[in-house]
Amino acid sequence: MAQITKDTIIMDVLRIDPETAPFFLEIGMHCLGCPSASGESIEQAAMVHGVDADELVNKINDYLASK
Repeated sequence: MAQITKDTIIMDVLRIDPETAPFFLEIGMHCLGCPSASGESIEQAAMVHGVDADELVNKINDYLASK
């Protein structure tokens, strides 16, 4: 199982499991195909969208572990 961190690039998360997209959509990141997602870390996106990066990482890792 892949381990996601705050430094993981969003596009890399989506490559690991495209079904993680809803986690980003629910924080208001609706541009998953845009250039920002290709180079932006989870921490950077969380900061821009006003969410706790650790909480988001934990949600994604819990989801991936449950598969």
